[in-house]
Amino acid sequence: MTKMNKVLLTGGSGMVGRNILAHYKSSEWNIISPSSKEMDLSNFESTFDFVQKIKPEIIIHAAGRVGGINANLSYPVDFLVTNLDFGRNIILAARHAGVKRMINLGSSCMYPRNAPNPLSEELILQGELEPTNEGYALAKIIAARLCSYINKEDPTFEFKTMIPCNLYGPYDKFEPEHSHLIPAIIHKTSEAVKNKELEIEIWGDGTARREFMYSGDAADAIFYALNNFDNMPFLLNIGVGYDYSVNEFYSATAKIMNYDGKFIHNLEKPVGMKQKSVSIVKQTAWGWKPKTSLIKGIQETYNFYTKEVNK
Repeated sequence: MTKMNKVLLTGGSGMVGRNILAHYKSSEWNIISPSSKEMDLSNFESTFDFVQKIKPEIIIHAAGRVGGINANLSYPVDFLVTNLDFGRNIILAARHAGVKRMINLGSSCMYPRNAPNPLSEELILQGELEPTNEGYALAKIIAARLCSYINKEDPTFEFKTMIPCNLYGPYDKFEPEHSHLIPAIIHKTSEAVKNKELEIEIWGDGTARREFMYSGDAADAIFYALNNFDNMPFLLNIGVGYDYSVNEFYSATAKIMNYDGKFIHNLEKPVGMKQKSVSIVKQTAWGWKPKTSLIKGIQETYNFYTKEVNK
């Protein structure tokens, strides 16, 4: 793909969007990232009018209502409806405005809860979803399917879905009611250090395994996709190729923060899927791989947290 004149980015104020805008390759592209006042993704007319006005060559759809287990369980209606509206409106607006290319960001929660790991792209809709984030998953599945249906009806519309594993990094949400695992651990451990707490609670027994990728690497994958769009599969996992237990994430974070207290396990709390790691077979064949180790990524995220969040 030759360099584009205009790239429309949704979700520019979110973690993935802000990492895309902060990436060193962002200056090579004319990236337009409207606020919700400029383009209200919950409203089709507003979305279509903006897309029609700027006429981008490609759209990166990174907007969404996101959160951890607690948020998903507390607001399932919002997680389903908001993400469903966002995906439907931007995808259909792109089609009606004649935008031929899109990178739609999905989520690894799209995979069945009991599917064998690592999760290959063909497993979507092959089993029951994880109940703790079912609404969000359904919305992401529908968006991916809508992209494939549009391409099936008219192959000139190349709407492709990238499915990243769990992400973390700068600009993440660290509040306990909204955060995912790693930012929640950073916040919890930081508070324990500050308050000289001797124990930190872990939900479940800590043996559940998760694959996490640094958000800066996710942004790098996006720019690789912009330069290698033609040979990008229409459904593509993006991950690091290995996972860690929840206990290991806590131990790594504690080491970085010099926390020497102990961990206790609350077996009454929900933990989600026992394991969730994505297959990177197609990613490897495509030619991209992440660069940031877990320790470096947690350290960089903690640095951001201390400078920008917990000042």
